[in-house]
Amino acid sequence: MTAPGKAAHMRVLLEDSYRSALEAVAPARLLAPYLTGPHPDFVLAFGKAALPMLRAALEAYPGVPGLAVPPRGTLDLSAPEGAEVLPGSHPVPDENSTGAAEQALARVRELPEGAQLLVLVSGGGSALLSAPWGVTLAQKQALTRELLRAGAAIEEINAVRKHLSQVKGGRLAQATRAQVRALLISDVIGDDPSVIASGPTVPDDTTFAEALAVLDRYGIEAPEARAHLSAGARGELDETPKPGELPHVENTIIGSNRVLLEAAQAYLTGQGVEAVILSDTFEGEARDLAGFHASLVQGIRDHGTPFRGPLVLLSGGEATVTVRGEGRGGRNQEFALWLLEDLGERGVYALSAGSDGIDGNSDAAGAFLTPDSLARAHALGLDPREFLARNDSGTFFAALGDALVTGPSGHNLNDYRAIFVE
Repeated sequence: MTAPGKAAHMRVLLEDSYRSALEAVAPARLLAPYLTGPHPDFVLAFGKAALPMLRAALEAYPGVPGLAVPPRGTLDLSAPEGAEVLPGSHPVPDENSTGAAEQALARVRELPEGAQLLVLVSGGGSALLSAPWGVTLAQKQALTRELLRAGAAIEEINAVRKHLSQVKGGRLAQATRAQVRALLISDVIGDDPSVIASGPTVPDDTTFAEALAVLDRYGIEAPEARAHLSAGARGELDETPKPGELPHVENTIIGSNRVLLEAAQAYLTGQGVEAVILSDTFEGEARDLAGFHASLVQGIRDHGTPFRGPLVLLSGGEATVTVRGEGRGGRNQEFALWLLEDLGERGVYALSAGSDGIDGNSDAAGAFLTPDSLARAHALGLDPREFLARNDSGTFFAALGDALVTGPSGHNLNDYRAIFVE
């Protein structure tokens, strides 16, 4: 069994690397260098970091009116002076998301030519700012759930969302005569601004036909959405604005998963622990990513390649999970449970967590592993394979006492994985 003192120390080290990295890249810190120059006439913020971003902006630009659309359940929903807060729903939009989008459209449409609009965008904005077009809200909700359950990539989901929306795919920026300055915190692999929150201020190079192909790829019927997308593909509806068609807009990415990992690396180095960033662009099934990381751990242990331990392997990106069961959990806990399954009795100290503080449909941000996780699970009569079969990683780690519960972080910079290899 793992020595209790060492286990506690390693858990604290890994959790502190996660928390300190999030603090180092807090929205206000990321925004600070960009909040200079003339005051905007209006500030619109939406996404998981909407409120901290709006508060930072209005501290720099006192007296400017603003609107924030954060997730319902955000710990502090108090509005800055002169601003309005309209919480929406994530990951599936609801009537509050629709109301927020309608209000946002109304506010940006009323700005005169020559006015300055500051738009602050963070992950989760696709669901939080939702103005359905061609479908009802209930139909769009059902379609979003089907795409998520099918394991569709965020780029595929966004291609569909953009063509069923009055705000996504550059349509929000298209709706205003004001000069638009958008500052974006990326939660997507590759940091493509057109994908972040479905790109409401960014020209869109996807088409109605491509959105329709996504439904075909995953065998999703959605007759009303299909009818709308088919009409668009036939040229009967206006396409989203394409590159070169939004000359009044400037988009700048100010934070990303890479920045988060670099902050964690700096923290660990400061603690005297070597840390290597593998990549911030990992994607694919959590099961496959876990298998890759397990192979890497075994290579370091057995052959000293491609790195020599002891060290911490850091990685990010965004895993996916094809949901087949009705359990609780998310992609980060699923990754941790597959890593446990792959390494077996030769376990590791590790943490896999979502930077937004919420992993899937559980109340945890992620989960810890220790070298004796499997032994402790067996002592409690827990079989990892049974929990994996029903996508119930959250229940597994809660039973072990190894769930990391932080509450919503007010941020979203993709996955965070830290694996200590001796």
